[in-house]
Amino acid sequence: MFSVEADDSDRLLKISWSDIVTVDEIRECADQLRPLIAAMRPGFRLLGDLTGLVSMDPAGARYIATIMDLLAAKQVGFIVRVIPDPRKDIGLNILSYFHYGPEVQVETYEHLADALQRLSLDE
Repeated sequence: MFSVEADDSDRLLKISWSDIVTVDEIRECADQLRPLIAAMRPGFRLLGDLTGLVSMDPAGARYIATIMDLLAAKQVGFIVRVIPDPRKDIGLNILSYFHYGPEVQVETYEHLADALQRLSLDE
């Protein structure tokens, strides 16, 4: 399961992954992101929350890459990830090197509260 929220006035995009995520859900997330980020201004922030993630289908990696490319094309400025269990990273750190330029700051936190606090400092 996933959820996506965009708030251009706060310049924040939120993507949450939870439970068992199928390749179809990852593809659907990419499809839902396209119109949501169309209005986002360059330099927006992303909160990627994997707090409730049980597992993600590895076949969805190509759609994760698509999501990253969409974000990079819209000039995401700052990415904050919540990954409580490093074993559930799903390759985000490695994919980041190939899909985001060095100008995109990426930080990872174990707890959502810490990530939200960090985002509040960047408003």
